[in-house]
Amino acid sequence: MKSIKLYSLFLSVLALAPMAHAQFGSGIVFDPTQSAHALQQIEQGSQIYTTAVDTRNQIVTMYNLAHQMAQMPQNLEARYKADWSQWTSLQAPANTYGNTSALVNALNYGALTNAQQGYNSAYIQAQSYPSGNYSSLNSRSQATVANQYATSELAQTTTTNTLATLGTIRSDSQTFATKLANLESDTYSTDPTQQTENALLGKINSATLLQIHSQQDTNQLLMAALQQQLVAQKQQIDGQNRSLNNSVYFQQNFPTTMQNVNNGVSGSMHSISLSINGSN
Repeated sequence: MKSIKLYSLFLSVLALAPMAHAQFGSGIVFDPTQSAHALQQIEQGSQIYTTAVDTRNQIVTMYNLAHQMAQMPQNLEARYKADWSQWTSLQAPANTYGNTSALVNALNYGALTNAQQGYNSAYIQAQSYPSGNYSSLNSRSQATVANQYATSELAQTTTTNTLATLGTIRSDSQTFATKLANLESDTYSTDPTQQTENALLGKINSATLLQIHSQQDTNQLLMAALQQQLVAQKQQIDGQNRSLNNSVYFQQNFPTTMQNVNNGVSGSMHSISLSINGSN
């Protein structure tokens, strides 16, 4: 039994002898699987290199574009900066009788109280209609007087509001001009921190807000002018309606008036006639 095992081991050694000679001797073994794997790795490495080169080119292109966009155009201030008209303070007149300073103060600084003081000092005030005389008027005359007082009061209100609006806008104009000058200076600045994306967006937002505030002042001036036109239009409408009402009143009362006149004339003539007969 032992001899049989030794014989089998000997045959196995003889069978493995050529293979061992091929692995460790002078012969070279070609392994297709390993070769295919090596070629696959080479191809993958080539693709990685190509991708890396493309990525590098894209990065360089993006950097060059960013660098170009970061360059500040030259001479922006010299090429585009322009002056604009600014509000100026109203110069005080001679004020001979001391009744214009309050009005000038309202036009320069605004505030409704200043406007009311200026109006009261420089404008002719409407006196109150005597209550006893007003109550003795007929309804038509009372309506006319009340209408004229309403026009005067509306004119006073619109005028004082307009004075306050003009003064407030003029008073705030210096601050507005300073903010606008700061925005202009930052826009034309060559400081890189003023030309970043966030800085540009901030200046755009600031310019939009300044434009909105300026438009608001313009709207207030237009509204004040419109109010003055409405008062003037009211005066025109009142005059036209007053003429129409007088015409209607004349047409309605003309027959009665003429009848009273005729009766009065006839009575007078009759009295004269009797007086003449009596003298005879």
